[in-house]
Amino acid sequence: MAQKDQLDRESISCVICQDLLNDPVTTTCGHSYCMSCIEGFWDGEDQIKIYSCPQCREAFTPRPVLKKNTMLAALVEQLKKTGLQAAPADHCYAGPEDVACDVCTGRKLKAFKSCLTCSASYCENHLQSHFESTKLKKHKLVEPSEKLQENICSRHDKVMEIFCRTEKKCICYLCTMDEHKGHDTVSAAAERTERQRELKVSRLNIQQRIQDREKDVKLLQQEVEAVSLSADKAVKDSEKIFTQLIRLLQERSSDVKQQIRSQQETEVRRVKELQEKLQQEITELKRKDAELKQLSHTEDHNQFLHNYPSVSQLSEPTDSSSINICPLRYFEDVTAAVSKLRDKLQDILREEWTNISRSVIEVDVLLPQPEPRTRDEFLKYSCGITLDPKTANTHLLLSDGNRKVEYTKQQQSYSSHTDRFTVHRQVLSRESLTGRCYWEVEWRGGGVNVAVAYKNISRAGRESLFGRNDKSWSLDCDTDSYVFWLNSVQTPVSGPRSSRVGVYLDHRAGILSFYRVSKTMTLLHRVQTTFTQPLYAGLYVYDGDTAELCQVK
Repeated sequence: MAQKDQLDRESISCVICQDLLNDPVTTTCGHSYCMSCIEGFWDGEDQIKIYSCPQCREAFTPRPVLKKNTMLAALVEQLKKTGLQAAPADHCYAGPEDVACDVCTGRKLKAFKSCLTCSASYCENHLQSHFESTKLKKHKLVEPSEKLQENICSRHDKVMEIFCRTEKKCICYLCTMDEHKGHDTVSAAAERTERQRELKVSRLNIQQRIQDREKDVKLLQQEVEAVSLSADKAVKDSEKIFTQLIRLLQERSSDVKQQIRSQQETEVRRVKELQEKLQQEITELKRKDAELKQLSHTEDHNQFLHNYPSVSQLSEPTDSSSINICPLRYFEDVTAAVSKLRDKLQDILREEWTNISRSVIEVDVLLPQPEPRTRDEFLKYSCGITLDPKTANTHLLLSDGNRKVEYTKQQQSYSSHTDRFTVHRQVLSRESLTGRCYWEVEWRGGGVNVAVAYKNISRAGRESLFGRNDKSWSLDCDTDSYVFWLNSVQTPVSGPRSSRVGVYLDHRAGILSFYRVSKTMTLLHRVQTTFTQPLYAGLYVYDGDTAELCQVK
């Protein structure tokens, strides 16, 4: 019977105050509440003008006009008269962890509600007076709690029903007359209502953030799937391409072998034909020699042969002059040509492998990382780059493992190459730059141009100078000033002078920054653009000056 009574009680209780319905009303979504509870709840939503059901969250606009549910009111009254009287017989007694009824004598029953006004807890039987007495009906009932004493002022032994906004604490009405006199105070209920509104907004913000984060998680999952699909495709395509390259090399190897063998047969045939002609000539010469021997008075044949060139006329002229003897051709040049091809392929693979590796590292589905601030953070992206002799102007001397460049009046004996700068005293790095990179340039003398450029920058003419075209970016540094150049447009740059300049590149983010390097990094100039090709570090040196790509750790 008690179990059935408890079930009935739950079905007609208000989820807001957790008590039996008082003046029950029902919303259009079918949920029921005390008239005062739902009205108070909606009062907190007046600012946003959207009124929702506390249980199913269905929204109503405009605010519904509620009427008393007479059927539920009758059921509540009936339960109060019968259910409350019948329940306690089988009611559970309070255990060590339960809140006990403060009125029960002997073995205490579990408390059903605690009264904040009375500062006491009651079982269902002893709570009945709070439903029947007009005065007690105004008391605030809450779920059973052992912390009711916390609601009593320790100084005045009164219920703390007032909130002091000045000191942000609950107080009793007597506190407002002494230590909290003149403070900004309101009723605890009013403060709760205001904080409840803030709580509502906070919950809405939290719920919105939850939705946003769930979308982010979903997007990241899609990114994971996309990355995996892309990686699988890249592996498959790469294997196919390398297989094609291997097949192409095998075909070229077979072609070279076939050509060598074919040429071998041709040359051997020609040699054998020449051998036959020579053999015929030898036979003819022997015949002539026999004839000359008969006419000769010299018995020493060796002496005769030694003197034979001096003989101007023979009985019969030799036909050896009619034989066209061609030099024999060998295949050493073929080996040299294949070796040269191998060296070129190795150079290409070494150079392009850097691009391939950087392209793999560049894959980054998350937001770009912020630009470093300290030198230690910059050094995490340091890259070992060297200067490419094939691009160096002939008045530039490279040294220290192609990291140092110096201007010299004497032209260097560099081989001719299409990548070489023919007019301006500048040079590019051997390595291409993508992803996030950092390097430092140390210079001595009158100045240096620290630059980055695309590989297809012009190598001749005035337009090949760093910063005087749309394929390069240059910071001119001298003892007096800095000037940034792009597409022949100069921008004066202010900043402390330094013989060492740091360059930070975030290729994907399109960021190029120049820094004065010292104990603290000082930004000189930053470029925000879109890079469409891999970049190469560049240096231009003035007369008698040197510049070096520093080895940093």
